[in-house]
Amino acid sequence: MAGKPDNARPLTPSQDTEQNTLELGLIGNCQIGALIDAQARIVWCCLPRFDADPFFSRLMDTQDRGYFSIELQDLADTRQYYQRNTAILCTELTDKYGGRIRINDFCPRFRQFGRAFRPVALVRRVEHLEGTPVIRVKLRPTSEYGAHTPHTTHGSHHIRYIGRNRVTRLTTDASITYVLQESPIVLDGELNFLLGPDESVTESVTTMCQRFHSETATYWQEWVRGLAIPFDWQNAVIRAATTLKLSTFEDTGAVIAAMTTSVPEAADSQRNWDYRYCWLRDAYFVVHALNRLGATATMENYLNYIINLVVGAAEHELQPLYGIGGEARLEEYDVPGLAGYRGMGPVRTGNAAYGQVQHDVYGAVVLAANQAFFDERLARPGDEALFRRLTLLGEQAARLFDKPDAGIWEYRGRARVHTYSSIMCWAACDRLARIAGQLELREDSTRWRQQADRMHEVICHEAWSESRQAFTESFGGDTMDASLLLMHELDFLRADDPRFASTVRAIEAELRRGDHLFRYAAADDFGRPENAFNICTFWYIDALWAIGRQDEARRLFENMLACRNPQGLLSEDLDTANHELWGNFPQTYSMVGLINSALHLSRSWEEAV
Repeated sequence: MAGKPDNARPLTPSQDTEQNTLELGLIGNCQIGALIDAQARIVWCCLPRFDADPFFSRLMDTQDRGYFSIELQDLADTRQYYQRNTAILCTELTDKYGGRIRINDFCPRFRQFGRAFRPVALVRRVEHLEGTPVIRVKLRPTSEYGAHTPHTTHGSHHIRYIGRNRVTRLTTDASITYVLQESPIVLDGELNFLLGPDESVTESVTTMCQRFHSETATYWQEWVRGLAIPFDWQNAVIRAATTLKLSTFEDTGAVIAAMTTSVPEAADSQRNWDYRYCWLRDAYFVVHALNRLGATATMENYLNYIINLVVGAAEHELQPLYGIGGEARLEEYDVPGLAGYRGMGPVRTGNAAYGQVQHDVYGAVVLAANQAFFDERLARPGDEALFRRLTLLGEQAARLFDKPDAGIWEYRGRARVHTYSSIMCWAACDRLARIAGQLELREDSTRWRQQADRMHEVICHEAWSESRQAFTESFGGDTMDASLLLMHELDFLRADDPRFASTVRAIEAELRRGDHLFRYAAADDFGRPENAFNICTFWYIDALWAIGRQDEARRLFENMLACRNPQGLLSEDLDTANHELWGNFPQTYSMVGLINSALHLSRSWEEAV
């Protein structure tokens, strides 16, 4: 088989029947992220950044490789949870004799020398809790998307994993011989594992890992303490907000859509895409949600990212997505070295959607920047220079709002004048009018208000269907699109506008399946959608709340909370029959939806306390 490493091990019969699932916890530090299963195996981690070659790739494979496990002999029970208000994941394993251990997993992150310390490193601390537990350490990385296996060298306290393009070092206070041989180890104290760059550790690895653990916990607890959370569903919102924070690439300010590539939207659907990039649309929703919680630094970093994109874009025509370093070309390839999630390939790197025309991006950028002109908390408030840059995008929005594009759902085989794209173009001009007013630029404010009003009138005429008594997914169309549930959130229509309520009813009649919503029902390039789209269900909940159906909205929200995995995380899609999660994970869009709905539906602190 092409790309199969020489020392790849077949799965044992018990492993062969074991299926990957999305019951995973996330750790990270805004530079890298890792996904860990209920048995404490690290099954996905790309180094040295989110969109790089996976060092641990088991989530996307069927061979017995691509993971870092600390196995407990005679395992009988597992329990996994986050250390309170942190991104530190704890997994307790218990054997059939009562032996028990705890594995603390995290990526170091804290303030050091007046700046954020976020190395390309993972820390695993293994603690003895009860009895006489016996463990076995297995570290089996891959390189070049499963095409190769790194070879090793070692010293007295470290092992070097040498790939074709990268050397990674494990430093540990465990026996190097036992780790290399995967031999049983009787655990009677604690063991520490630091996986990171090929650099010597100049202090005791035990002391370093303990210090990293303490300081990382303090960082996250202080960050959470600064959030303005709703009274109800506090733990769910904290976990969602922390997940969004972990999905930001702090070096540039980019926000990724998800940590993974190629988890299919539905079983054997071929809808396998790489989401480890920055969609301008998704990123706007992320920074908007974090802003509502008071975490404004993410928005400031993201503004720097998008300003650099605007400056670099040819004639200011923006792509729907970019690399996390601002890369414009993201060529899409199938990688043969990995079999895919549950063997459901292909596994892809890159995303051809970068070359699509999606006009909503102009609104997404202006909306993301909008708060900078009104929020006095920001270190660098918006000024006239930033406004002038944004007006270039407004000109594009006004020119393109009634032209065909691929739409929010990135259809690969057709182009239409999609209503959502048109509304987002309107939003760009509407917000520019507001910003100009804030800056006391009266002529600009008048000009952009007239432009926005003209666009609003055209959209209301062309996208409204008398026969459906609803706004439809495209000009002159007759099918529904869940993105139109955002018309109220975007201030295009008031909540008490009868056209909004009737559009909500038309959408639920066509797209609701049980307690969940599809994004659309019509066939696309891959046939008819099979699973619900989680963010759309949250949009529906918000729309119900807006039109006065609050009890129903709360019930559906509680139902969505029950669909999260054990660690409080959501992927992109959901099987409405068995509530299994599908699609790339964790999906920032979905976590944004949870936060926004909680903020809408929660009791106020004043009425609850």
